[in-house]
Amino acid sequence: MRQKITGGKLSLSRTQKRRTQALVVRLLLIAGLLILWEFMVRSGRLSSFYTSYPSEIAADLWEFYTSGDLYKHASITLREAFTGLFYGTIIGVAVGVVFGQFTFLGHVLKPIITAIYGIPQLTLAPVYILWFGIGLQSKIFLAGLMAFFNIFFATYGAIQDMEPKLIESAHLLGANRLQTLLRVVLPTCTPWIMSGFRSALGSSLIGAIVGEYMGAAAGFGWMVAYATSYFRMKRVMSCIVILLLVGLILNFVLDKIESLLLKWRPATTLNVGADRESA
Repeated sequence: MRQKITGGKLSLSRTQKRRTQALVVRLLLIAGLLILWEFMVRSGRLSSFYTSYPSEIAADLWEFYTSGDLYKHASITLREAFTGLFYGTIIGVAVGVVFGQFTFLGHVLKPIITAIYGIPQLTLAPVYILWFGIGLQSKIFLAGLMAFFNIFFATYGAIQDMEPKLIESAHLLGANRLQTLLRVVLPTCTPWIMSGFRSALGSSLIGAIVGEYMGAAAGFGWMVAYATSYFRMKRVMSCIVILLLVGLILNFVLDKIESLLLKWRPATTLNVGADRESA
């Protein structure tokens, strides 16, 4: 027993050490790239007109923040993306479950949804703006639609790949359809739904920004289009940096949520040697 506990502590410490090493290497790599970028522009090997440079971007970020424009545009874009993500997730899971329950309906409508998904949404963005106007509704619709596709295909595919014996066992134990759905189907499909949600998170942001780029009065997409038209590359790069930070923060939060929801799922790796070391 003591040997097992000691082995578990050693495995945990090794995992923590690897994570720390990966973080240090990642930070050093980013710092090295930023230094190289600054050096290339300062030495004249790159033109600041096309790429700007880190120190100028940092100064513009501070100006962006102190002027109050950062909060204004960030709140609009995130509101559009999160609202679309919320509705897209609920509808995507619901439609996936309904299609999984009524297989004939799934066979009829899934090809139609797949065909719509194959149309680049960028080409339809002007149509959505024509339908819903240049306000929040068109961006929320576009963000929600792009999130819906990711969630729907993940949910429906997970239900299709479920082991039938799990549902049979639930019925034999006396569970009704609602209990089977809530206690067997959805928990079993959670890893796939979370994977679809991760993709939907990025897709909803893309949908909101594309909608703003096509027609809006505020938001990061509008700011990028406005800054590009006046050749303000530092503001364009500032918006890109902010979106990168938003993506990192949201993925970090999603990792924590996923680790809480999927405590039961064991970690797997293709590296057999790593498994032997941790055993």
